[in-house]
Amino acid sequence: MRMDKLTSKFQMALADAQSLAVGRDHQFIEPIHVMAALLEQDSSTVRHLISTTGCNVDLLVSKLQEELDRLPRVEGTQGDVQISNELGRLLNVTDKLAQNRKDQYISSELFVLAAIDDKSRLGELLRSCNLNKDTMEKAIDAVRGGQKVDDPNAEDQRQALEKYTIDLTERAQQGKLDPVIGRDSEIRRVSLLAK
Repeated sequence: MRMDKLTSKFQMALADAQSLAVGRDHQFIEPIHVMAALLEQDSSTVRHLISTTGCNVDLLVSKLQEELDRLPRVEGTQGDVQISNELGRLLNVTDKLAQNRKDQYISSELFVLAAIDDKSRLGELLRSCNLNKDTMEKAIDAVRGGQKVDDPNAEDQRQALEKYTIDLTERAQQGKLDPVIGRDSEIRRVSLLAK
């Protein structure tokens, strides 16, 4: 698989997965490393997607950490880690999903979609958290809004409104905004200062 065909977020997740494997003295980078890295990314699209399906993301992260703790440790390899056969196969399935969707780049949410159907331990974990292919595909379609992934930074550009703005309607519904009613004197004072 060509790394330049991955979105920048997915490339970062693979690099983080490698660091995670090195730090834990694991010989192979497994799909579980990649999923853990995807869920820990800043402004993670995968975390947001999984949470919209109703899955308890914190529980999933906890289960992933338990699985990482169970993986065998190898000392004396001096940071020599390789992609496991299982991860290589799953990345190929992810590539095929991207091709079927006519995407120019392979995005991280397709890795999750491929992992859900996989017979690996990661697939079992995802399914145990009530993730299924249909729900995930609907969540992906909703986030993408019918767009193809034709830019390596496509994942960063999604949900720009949620990332960079404040939803005042939502804050008002939650009672987190100061009411303006009954503040006539303050409003008058501000309007006089503005003139």
